[in-house]
Amino acid sequence: MLLYQDIIREALAAGFDLCGVTSCRQLADNERFFRRWLSKGRHAALGYLERNLDKRFDVRRLVAGARSVVVCAVSCKNALSDGYPDGFGAKIASYALAADYHVTIKRMLFDLFGRLRRHLPDLAGRAFVDSAPLLEKQLAVEAGLGWIGRQSLLVTPQYGTFVLLGELVLTAACDRYDAPLRNGGCGACRRCIDRCPAHAVGEDHAIDARRCISCHTVERPAAPAVGLDGWIFGCDGCQSCCPYNRRAPQHRAAAFDPLFDPLAYPPERWMEMTPEEFEGVFATTPLSRAGLERLRRNAARNCAKS
Repeated sequence: MLLYQDIIREALAAGFDLCGVTSCRQLADNERFFRRWLSKGRHAALGYLERNLDKRFDVRRLVAGARSVVVCAVSCKNALSDGYPDGFGAKIASYALAADYHVTIKRMLFDLFGRLRRHLPDLAGRAFVDSAPLLEKQLAVEAGLGWIGRQSLLVTPQYGTFVLLGELVLTAACDRYDAPLRNGGCGACRRCIDRCPAHAVGEDHAIDARRCISCHTVERPAAPAVGLDGWIFGCDGCQSCCPYNRRAPQHRAAAFDPLFDPLAYPPERWMEMTPEEFEGVFATTPLSRAGLERLRRNAARNCAKS
């Protein structure tokens, strides 16, 4: 059996800012909500969300013998998380300014897993970072890290929504588990709803991907009818206005330091950029997922709107 105090101590030593532990169970309420969301077509072209629904809501179907989920979070807030200068036409989401978080957090999780195996040598399990049918935000709620805000993101009292998540699904039980926070929530605040430039934030703590700027700049080419509001990759519009983010500290882990200054790359520079320059500066960042041509098109659209 794992000891809760060992897990938390080792998670902090591995570089995470927050850690909680929850037991494995079926998340039936979330499954019902998600299926209704899918039935309304609000996932747009994100067809992968329709797959593996049986696993998405019960990690025991994803990892044989799973007993516990260790949910870890690390802050990625930086100097531009509170917003860009007015009129800037090549805005990039905060998390994408640093090295690809999938690689960074997976490395941190492997470190944590190794530390835990020193306490329990026969420990088995898997590490996940936003790449499997795992309901990570709700698992973070179950582990007491925060709550789901109106913009559908995890809101943590300490670090707001500018956190990145990683999970260890383990075959061992823990001597105790966290519970969801009793105090916390968005109250009457609806800034993320009112200030979303694409009106993609609904009244039901869910996003309409058909409108979402982040979806249109990251997941697929932007539809002509969708205004990008100056963004070329992602969008922090529903986060930079959040009171919890306004008072959150900037990240402390050097692995999440920005690798470039986006203000040095106005739209014109993107449209003139060579593949060699793109590869030299952005190859290890999430921007490589979109590719130079898509970023050029998004920048050109923002120029045309100005």
